[in-house]
Amino acid sequence: MRRAAYEMTSEEEIGSFLSEMSYGTLAMRGEEWPYAVPINYVYHEGSVYLHGSKVGHKMDAIRESGNVAFSVSKEYAIVPSYFSDPKLACPATAYFKSVLIRGRIVPVEDPAEKAEALGALMRKLQPEGGYDPIDPADPAYKPRLEGVAVLRLDAVSTTAKFAFGQHLNDARFEQVCGGLKRRGAEADLETAGLMERYSGRCPFD
Repeated sequence: MRRAAYEMTSEEEIGSFLSEMSYGTLAMRGEEWPYAVPINYVYHEGSVYLHGSKVGHKMDAIRESGNVAFSVSKEYAIVPSYFSDPKLACPATAYFKSVLIRGRIVPVEDPAEKAEALGALMRKLQPEGGYDPIDPADPAYKPRLEGVAVLRLDAVSTTAKFAFGQHLNDARFEQVCGGLKRRGAEADLETAGLMERYSGRCPFD
C-alpha cells in the first residue's frame, strides 16, 4: 500500500534528488521478458539524459519498446525492529527516496545538445576536470559525438516517494529517530535529520 504521507510532489525536491544521483534503472518491454538495465544518467535542464553505444540489445529494446520507465532510488538507513518494539519483527523497515519517471526515449541528433548533455554528465561524474571541454566544433570530439548515442527521456509522468517515518506517531517517531542518533553512523544521522525535516517535527533531545 502506498502511503500518502510519503508522496513527494515538490519539483524542487525531486529535481535536487535526481541531480544528486548518478545512475538509475531503465525498464522496457522485451521480446519475451521485461528488460531492465542500470545506467548512468544526468538530470540537466529538467530532463534525464542517457548515453551509450548506437548498437546492441539495449538500443534495440529502446527502439522497439516505445514507452519506458526510469527509476532512481537511494536507501538511507535500515531501521531495526527493536528501535520501537522489543519483541516483534514487524516494525523493521528502511528509509529511502525513490523517483519513477514514465515517458518516451528521444534520440538526440543535434550536436550542440549532445555536447551539452555529455558535458553535464562529465561534470557530475568527473567534477575535478582533467579533460578538454566537449565542443562539437572541436575536430577531436566531432567524430566521437557522431558515434555515440545520446538519449533524452521526455517524461509523461513523474512520481516520487520519500519515506522517512512521516506516518509515525510522536512516541514511535522519537523511538526510531532517537535510535538512529544513538547508533550514530553518518547515514543514521543524515536519516534522522531527514525524518525531522519531512515530518515537520522539531528535533528530539
